[in-house]
Amino acid sequence: MALSVPAIMKTTAARLSALYLLLFALCAVLLVLYMTSLSARMLTAQTQETINDEVLGLARAYQRGGLPVLVRVVEARSRQPGANLYLIADANGQILTGNVQSLEPGVLENEGWTTSPFSYQRFGEGELDRLRNLPADKGTAQPDQSDTQAQGEKGHNAIALVLRLPNQMIMLVGRDLGEPERFRAVIRRSLVLALGMMGVGGILIWFFVGRAALKRIDGVSEASRRIMGGDLSGRLPVTGAGDEFDRLSENLNVMLARISTLNEGLKQVSDNIAHDLKTPLTRLRNRAEATLSGKQKTSDYRQALEGTIAESDQLIKTFNAILMISRLEAGYSSEHTSRVDLAEAVRDVVELYEPVAEEAGVSLDAEVNGAFVVDGNRELIGQALSNIVDNAIKYSTDSTSKPAVRVALERTHGEIRLSVADNGQGIPDDADRARATERFVRLEKSRSQPGSGLGLSLAKAVMTFHYGRLDLLSGNPGLSVVMSFPAREDH
Repeated sequence: MALSVPAIMKTTAARLSALYLLLFALCAVLLVLYMTSLSARMLTAQTQETINDEVLGLARAYQRGGLPVLVRVVEARSRQPGANLYLIADANGQILTGNVQSLEPGVLENEGWTTSPFSYQRFGEGELDRLRNLPADKGTAQPDQSDTQAQGEKGHNAIALVLRLPNQMIMLVGRDLGEPERFRAVIRRSLVLALGMMGVGGILIWFFVGRAALKRIDGVSEASRRIMGGDLSGRLPVTGAGDEFDRLSENLNVMLARISTLNEGLKQVSDNIAHDLKTPLTRLRNRAEATLSGKQKTSDYRQALEGTIAESDQLIKTFNAILMISRLEAGYSSEHTSRVDLAEAVRDVVELYEPVAEEAGVSLDAEVNGAFVVDGNRELIGQALSNIVDNAIKYSTDSTSKPAVRVALERTHGEIRLSVADNGQGIPDDADRARATERFVRLEKSRSQPGSGLGLSLAKAVMTFHYGRLDLLSGNPGLSVVMSFPAREDH
């Protein structure tokens, strides 16, 4: 995807690259300026120290032999390679000896260190420059006044110490600043080179890293458009690099999988509601129509109304169960949690269902020793356990031996396991056991037992709400439904 320069600068990668480049450039400039200034001050201090040593030596020579010895020493030192600046002038500033041909006006007027660098020209440099710049056809021509003046304006920069001798003559000892200036030039070239390299590096980083990030973002955007178009099976691309883009894509893919599961569950619920609730609604209509057709006794009308109320209560109970499951699975149930003793809840449910079990000819036993405290909601746990016990009683009646249901509590591996086991036919197939916790799923093909197929679905939603799990295990014979709660930690 081709992007214009304004569009590129709107991207986060380009902005970050520009900001980093600006930051690095600013830091580099400040560092170079600081190092240049520090180095220049060090070189200047070293130069002044060297000049002071030279002045002390010349002072000793003057003390030994006066002006003639001083002049000989100055002439000797001024002829050495790489010599400092030496100059002896009269009281009027006329240069008498040394290696300086001309000075910037006003340098010799003040005694002591020069306040600022001054320009000068060494002895013989003006004539040498004139000969080098002279055209070939004028090799022997004499320079005119304008050439001499132009050459006189050219020179070097230096600092110096100006002293006035007892006989009013002037002595200057200085040092050329060409080395510090060359150092500054090197620093400036290095700075320009460093900034250029940083600019090229920033462009290369953007080209290889920023463009790759933009391509990945474009891939995520394209996948998002497909998903928003209705394709919930689509997933965001994951390259396997393990970076923040992959982590974001993985989290979003998990979210999409969750949304897809919820949508599929909603579709199944809608289909199941349309299928399973059609029968009782049809039964209600047929009963009302049969009652209204022909003449009926008052007792018949009463019986029809009572049957209608019973069917309506069952429908309301089914819808309440569906609503409760949806709230629990969505995780925003308003139910409050507190300390719950599972042993007490088991005893209450067993006591409630003992008459039902006795009427069905089923032995109902509870094995509970001690207290088993968890954090949860007492009503929800009791409702889930009631559904499981009710199912166990209903489906243990087809046992080949004496029907029996056993409820047990035990603590194992940091969990509290509440199991309800029967000795009926059970659910031999693993796939059927996995489907049994879905909404409106009834594995009994004859549908001889009453129910809506929501009991285990509600129990599973309750366990999800309590951060536990619901397992259906083969009892050999029968079925064992296990509710596993995380054990409560008392501090």
